[in-house]
Amino acid sequence: VLKKRLIDEGSQLLTNCKQLKMLASDGKMRLTDVANTEQLLRLIQSIPSPKAEPFKLWLAMVGKERIDETIDPELTIDRALTTYLKKGYSREWINQRLQAIQVRKELADEWQDRGVKAGAEYAILTDEITRAWAGLSTRDYKKLKGLKKENLRDNMSTLELVLNMLAEATTTTLSKKHKPANFEESRTIAKRGGKVAGNARQEIEADTGEPVITRKNAIDFTQLLGAVIEERDRKR
Repeated sequence: VLKKRLIDEGSQLLTNCKQLKMLASDGKMRLTDVANTEQLLRLIQSIPSPKAEPFKLWLAMVGKERIDETIDPELTIDRALTTYLKKGYSREWINQRLQAIQVRKELADEWQDRGVKAGAEYAILTDEITRAWAGLSTRDYKKLKGLKKENLRDNMSTLELVLNMLAEATTTTLSKKHKPANFEESRTIAKRGGKVAGNARQEIEADTGEPVITRKNAIDFTQLLGAVIEERDRKR
């Protein structure tokens, strides 16, 4: 019914939707309309039902927040802090994560000044930094932690975050100092910046006898924090 109404109204939304073969109720693989997140949200907005109203109100609220943050970027930081607290992260970890965001922003600005293209080239340089300090590609690092779409930095321990920041901050400093003239020179600097943090990681591991890079992710960190809080409350 919704599909027919959208077609009758001349909506372009369904034109952009694709079809994939999926298992139907009759047990056969049939072409089925599929949509990405943006398309699904637009579809929900078009549903003329009271049941969809709470979701529409939520979309309006999110839209307002985004506009407010465009006017006052500091609100973005406040929202990030609130979101991380709700997810169960400690304030110490959150402070490091927010600092990591700033370090990453400075690196991205430097890359932009050096003519590095956002997107694919940023990803390649990031991968070089990660390989140099962690000994893993970004993809393998995420695989180790059991991540798919989740943000890798949101699933790092405090020490992992600090070393990643060291790698990125060093890369920024070296780039500003040596002023790479092309992508390949920026790539070389990315490797050098990552190596500085890689050396620090190896020294820490040699001293502690324990690996810095682990399978632990956000779920493990929040569970650990919860256990610490419970233990503290029992002792009071």
